[in-house]
Order: sequence, then C-alpha cells, then structure tokens
Amino acid sequence: MNILVLYAHPVETSFNAGLHRTIVERLSAAGHAVDDCDLYAEDFDPRMTRAERLGYHDQRGPNDAVAGYVERLQKAEALVLSFPVWNYGYPAILKGFFDRVFLPGVSFKLVDGKVQPTLHNIRKLAAVTTYGGSRFRAMLMGDPPRRVVKRMLRATIKPGAPVSYLAHYSMNLSTDETRKAFTRKVAVSMDQF
Repeated sequence: MNILVLYAHPVETSFNAGLHRTIVERLSAAGHAVDDCDLYAEDFDPRMTRAERLGYHDQRGPNDAVAGYVERLQKAEALVLSFPVWNYGYPAILKGFFDRVFLPGVSFKLVDGKVQPTLHNIRKLAAVTTYGGSRFRAMLMGDPPRRVVKRMLRATIKPGAPVSYLAHYSMNLSTDETRKAFTRKVAVSMDQF
C-alpha cells in the first residue's frame, strides 16, 4: 500500500523519534511505499491564514497553500500518525495539519449542510503515541487524541477500515523495559499492517 506517515516531534533523539524510525523501517521492509512526512523537518506551518479561513469552503485547487499535502493525503491508501500527547492534545503542528489539510473537498464535503466523509482512499489507520501521564489521567480528561482517531478520523476514512491506537502511557515513569516492550509492540503492528 501507499502509506502516509505523519510524524510530529521536534527532537531527533526522543523516544518518539525512535518509534517513528521503527514505523518507517518496518513498513518499508514489509514492501509498502512509505511517504514519510516529518512535519517539523518539512517546516510545516500549522497556522491557518486569514485568506485560508475566508476561502475554507472554496473549491480546492493547485494554488492552495497546502496543495502538496492535500495531494499526498489523497494518494495514500493508509495513514499512520506518530506523535506525543502534550497537554492532553496533539502537538500544535499536527493539529494545524488537520486544520489546514483536512478541508472541505478533501476529507469531507457538505451536502445540504451535512458532512459527508470523502477520504475513502484511506483503507487503514493507525496512531502511535506516548503520554506523560497514566491512562487513568488521560481518561479523566476525556483522552481527546484517542477520541479524534477512533471517532472523527474513523468516520472520515473508508467505512469499516481498521483503526488501531497504540499508546505508551506514563512516560514520566517509564523504564528501558517498558519502552523496549512498547517498541516491540509497534514493530509487530507495523509488520502486520
């Protein structure tokens, strides 16, 4: 499959960077075509401009500021998100990607004022993430990143497509053993993707 990997972490020596490398290496070794989109390395600007907001519902075209990213998303048959959870949310750069690229005419269309998902080219979705706090603390806050992946993104892609959410909670208390075990879990998941 053509797989778009969206990676959002600024530090190349982080645990998240290691997970990202594992994702890309395992997917490539399994024979997939991987479009590795490192949002920080590509200097993606997460800020929606005034002009973008005013033209939000306009027909998409090659002159859109994010046309290249739209094309990459539409060419993908699967999507893998690799990111840390910060303050119970996505890093701003990844949230900005959703705001600027998951547009009307790209991920959905409006028909008589109702949203109809259109990203049916995405036949599989996975998220690989880390949390500083525990699963319990994330649940108390409603775990917005998990809910967006398992509900909103699931509703946007091909109906019935498999969605997985791999999370290493309690990074603040993690050990070499817990990090290695999670990395193995991610590797196995990518091998079977």
